[in-house]
Amino acid sequence: MKSSRVIFGLLAAVLLTTCARRPTKLEIYDVVINHVTIVDVRTGQLTPNQVVAIAKGKIVSVGLADKDSYAAKQYVNGNGRYLIPGLWDMHVHFRGGDSLAAANKKSLTLFLAHGITTVRDAGGDLTPSIFQWRRDMDAGHLAGPRIFTSGPKIDGPGAYWPGSLEVETKGQIRKALDSLQRLKVDYVKIYDSKISGAAYLETIRLAQRRGMKTTGHMPYSVKLSDAVQRGLDATEHLYYVFKACSGKEDSLTTLVRNSLVTSKPLGLFAMLPAVYDTYSPAAAARIFALMAKRHTAAVPTLYIGKTLTELPENDHARDSLLAYIDPKIQATYQRRLASARTQPLASQNFSRKLETKFISMIPTMQAAGVTLLAGSDSGPFNSFIYPGASLQEEVILLVKAGLTPLQALQAATLNGARFMGVAGQTVAIAPGKDADLVLLTANPLEDISNIKKIDAVISRGKAYPAATLASMMRAIRNK
Repeated sequence: MKSSRVIFGLLAAVLLTTCARRPTKLEIYDVVINHVTIVDVRTGQLTPNQVVAIAKGKIVSVGLADKDSYAAKQYVNGNGRYLIPGLWDMHVHFRGGDSLAAANKKSLTLFLAHGITTVRDAGGDLTPSIFQWRRDMDAGHLAGPRIFTSGPKIDGPGAYWPGSLEVETKGQIRKALDSLQRLKVDYVKIYDSKISGAAYLETIRLAQRRGMKTTGHMPYSVKLSDAVQRGLDATEHLYYVFKACSGKEDSLTTLVRNSLVTSKPLGLFAMLPAVYDTYSPAAAARIFALMAKRHTAAVPTLYIGKTLTELPENDHARDSLLAYIDPKIQATYQRRLASARTQPLASQNFSRKLETKFISMIPTMQAAGVTLLAGSDSGPFNSFIYPGASLQEEVILLVKAGLTPLQALQAATLNGARFMGVAGQTVAIAPGKDADLVLLTANPLEDISNIKKIDAVISRGKAYPAATLASMMRAIRNK
C-alpha cells in the first residue's frame, strides 16, 4: 500500500505542467522557489542557493538547493534573485462609504502588485466590506494583502470623518469600545478633529485595560508624554512627536487649552510654526527615550507629506498609476488639490521646511530605539498617494532620511509584524511561517530602490509572477 501511494504521487507530478523537472521528493508542494538568495531582514544576512518549498499557505522547507528537484504545482526560478518577506503598509485607508466600496476593493490588486502582502487599515467607514474581503481572501476567492483594521475611528462630537464613534464621557467611551470589541477589530484608532484632551487620554486608558492596542492622531491640548504613559502604542504621522520636541511644550499646550474656551481655538496647523521655532534637541531626546522605553511606535508617513507639499508645483495628470485609480476615488483628490493651489506662498515655504525637519528626525529616533513603522496613508481623499507604490516610496525616503536599507526594510516588514503581535507566524523565511514573500531581481540591501524590481509575489502561499501581476493590473485599469 505504501509503495502504491509513492508511485501514484510520482505519476501525478509528471502530469503537472508546472512541476519541477525531476520530481524525486515524495511530496508535491504548492510552490517551490529554487536557487534563490534569501534576505534575512532580522540580521541582514544573505543565504544564497536556497530552495523554499511552500504548501497550504506556509513555508514547509528551506534548505540548500541540491541535485534533487521538488515536485510542485507552481515552480518559481529564483536563480539570481533575492527573496524577502512581503512588505507591510502600516497606514492605509479604505473609506468613502458604500458608493466607494467597489473602488476601494480595486486597490487590493495594486498593493499586491507592488509587493505589499499586509496592510493596516487606519480607520474608515467600510468595515463590513473589509471583513468580507478578508473572508474572500482567506477562502482563495480574492487576491490581495492581509488586512488588519481598526474599524471606525474614535473622535469627539461632530467628528470630521463619517462613521466615526463620537465620545465625550466615560460612558460613551466604554460604549464605543464595546462596539469595537463586538466587531473584533485589531486595534483602536483615535482621531483628533473634535475629541477633547480628557476623552483622548481616557480612551487610551480604558482601551489598555481591555487589552486593546491604541494608535492615533492627538489633540494639541494633550502632551504626547501623557499619552505614552497611559499606554499609547503608536502615534500616526510626526506632528505629535514634533510638538513633544519643543522646549516650550508645556506653555504651548497650555496656550492651546486656554484657546478652546474662546471663539478662535488654536489647532495643530496654527501652532506648528511656534513648535518649529522652539524645537529642542534635549526635548527630542527625552520624548524619544520615553517612547523607546514604553514601546510607543511612530508611523512617519514621510511620502504623503512630501507629495502634498509639492502639489502646487507638480502636475500629476500624467502619472502612470493614475489610470489604475477608480474615477470615483480620483474625484476625492480634488479637495486637497484645490487647497494646495490656493495656499499662500509663505505657507508653502513653511511646509517645505517642516517636511525637511521631519526627515531629519528619523535617524535620531531610530538611534534612540523608537520603533518606526512604514506607512503610506494611501486611500481616498489623499491625493496621488497610490496604493502599493507609495509604500515603496516611503521605504526609499526612510533611507534617504538616514536609515540603512536593512533598517528601512525592517520598518516595512519585521516591525509591523511585531507591532500587530504576529511576528511568530510571519516575516521570517523559515519553516512554519506564512508564505507571504517577494522575489526581487536585485539585492535591496545594496540599493533599497530594488524593492521595485519585482519578479514574483507570493501571497498566502500562491505565487503571482510578474506577468500575472501585470495582467491583474490591466484588469482594473480605468474600470
